[in-house]
Amino acid sequence: MKELLASVWKGLITDENETSYFVQKNGMTFSLEKSETESLNIGDFVEGFAYRNQKDNLRFTTKIPKIRKDHYGFATVVSTRKDLGAFVDIGLEDKEILLSVDELPAMSELWPKKGDHVLVKIKVDEKDRVWATLAEDKQFLAMSRPAKREIMNNKDVKGVVYRVKLVGTYVLTEDFYLAFIHPSERELEPRLGQQINGRVIGVRPDGLLNISLKPRAYEVIGDDAQMILTFLNQSATGEIPFTDKSTPDEIKATFAISKAQFKRALGSLMKKGMITQEEGITRLVNKG
Repeated sequence: MKELLASVWKGLITDENETSYFVQKNGMTFSLEKSETESLNIGDFVEGFAYRNQKDNLRFTTKIPKIRKDHYGFATVVSTRKDLGAFVDIGLEDKEILLSVDELPAMSELWPKKGDHVLVKIKVDEKDRVWATLAEDKQFLAMSRPAKREIMNNKDVKGVVYRVKLVGTYVLTEDFYLAFIHPSERELEPRLGQQINGRVIGVRPDGLLNISLKPRAYEVIGDDAQMILTFLNQSATGEIPFTDKSTPDEIKATFAISKAQFKRALGSLMKKGMITQEEGITRLVNKG
């Protein structure tokens, strides 16, 4: 049985009823829904993928999933159970595959959540149980490419977390670069399978990216400063007739904040080099 489950093979159609064909190999019989395939006859051979469905019935499908014993692929997490692990969808309509708790991080808050993606293949144990198993580092290395400093430095990147360790977080970007997030470059530790948005802060000689999940300095601004930037960007000239010398009533009437709040916001923007002030005017350095 073990060699048949989670594998692709050709079997002989030995019987049928109104809804199913029955496919046999090595003395084992699997049901194949007639709606999946063109008309077949008893005695024909058919190729497909064999598995046990959620009801523990032996099933055979011609809709061969990409994720198999010898094929890795990204599977979507559909649910988790703390006593079992994470259930993933590999493309079977009536079966979810379990990624064991033994392969997941020790801290359950770092487990993947519904909708996350993990790179897995399938394995079958000695009791004919089918499991998902995480890809090893060598698989990610094989599917990645080295990054070039002159191209990637300071670029925004998206990726999926494929390994969480004490030393930091490992990511595969959507452009197939390998990346590392040091604990000092994140506010919260990303979970396994989570999609992250970061920026490149360095490129190692071997082409691995160092990325940060923290915003750039100029992106760290308060609500009041953001409101002032909105006014400046909406101005045709990138200017507003207000400065830190404007009266409290003028500021309150236009921005609905106090003069102290206005001055703090202006100070923050000036410190970041985003605005200048002169002769009663606040001007945006780079409009947009």
